[in-house]
Amino acid sequence: MSTPVALRSDYDATRLRSLARWAKDGPQTRRLLALAAIYDGGTRTEAAQIGGVGLQTVRDWVLRFNAHGPGGLLDGKAPGQPSILSQEHRQHLIQMIEDGPIPAVHGVVRWRLADLMQWLWEEYQITISKQTLSREVRALDYRKLSARPRHHAQSAGAMDDFKKASPRVWAIATGAAGGKPLEIWFADEARVGQKNKITRRWAKRGTRPSAPRDLRTASAYIFGAICPAQGKGAGLVLPRCTTEAMALHLAEISQAVAPGAHAVLLLDQAGWHVSSRLAVPKNITLLPLPPKSPELNPVENIWWFMRENWMSNRVFTSYKDILDHCCEAWNKLTDRPWLIMSIGLRDWAHQC
Repeated sequence: MSTPVALRSDYDATRLRSLARWAKDGPQTRRLLALAAIYDGGTRTEAAQIGGVGLQTVRDWVLRFNAHGPGGLLDGKAPGQPSILSQEHRQHLIQMIEDGPIPAVHGVVRWRLADLMQWLWEEYQITISKQTLSREVRALDYRKLSARPRHHAQSAGAMDDFKKASPRVWAIATGAAGGKPLEIWFADEARVGQKNKITRRWAKRGTRPSAPRDLRTASAYIFGAICPAQGKGAGLVLPRCTTEAMALHLAEISQAVAPGAHAVLLLDQAGWHVSSRLAVPKNITLLPLPPKSPELNPVENIWWFMRENWMSNRVFTSYKDILDHCCEAWNKLTDRPWLIMSIGLRDWAHQC
């Protein structure tokens, strides 16, 4: 027979029962009560009956308790099978995901789990299931996300160069404004028509919700400008984009600029923005953004918000109906200066 093992002396039955009363783990509570019976002078057989186990298991509990205290009576997590991928494999997998596939070489334009499984076999002769590889990729903090659109002809580094140069541009504009307070504005146009957008909506799984869709072609344009730092905007709804329409919009912006201040208006290089015939008010300086870089203009995000929340999933019955809804949406935006600030503020433009 095995030699009896004494319980550690820094605990007693009262303390173990107190721990069992507050323990949140059922098996640990049962083991604490079994050992408390031994502290009270009970036999190992009585402890085994309380715990519902054999004598050898009670001995194992005593050894774990003596070595680790009450925490030793918690169930440990099984280590499971060792990972198929080593740290070297994971680093190479990260590099493959970051670099993306080369269509002419790999035959795909985006990585699927099946493609990465094939690559692991060809590179390391590792066979791995799709579920296991999915867990590995997620453990590396990767998810399948929608890509943000980027113009195919966008100049590499143009946006970064523009952001770095912006503080110097503000300084030059301030000098040109004669030392007046400077307001940074962004402007853009959005077409709103009867061929409207259908947005995502909540629905039960397995169903496909429907929304009205019009195929008529009446449309109008919202000329919108925002000053994110001040939370204000200036907009017009006009029938088309022309130099004359842009002049009207500049006049509207000029009235919204604070008295005694000067506005730097950032906008893209559309023809009606850079026309030599465009009349620019004295309190506005136009600053063209780099070509094909709409990401620099927060008004693009304003349009997305307005379409997603106020203007989509509806049928415009007439041109007047379009005008009414465009005006209502823009007025709703300008009545919420905190919303303009939240969407429009950019560190590169407003931290200086």
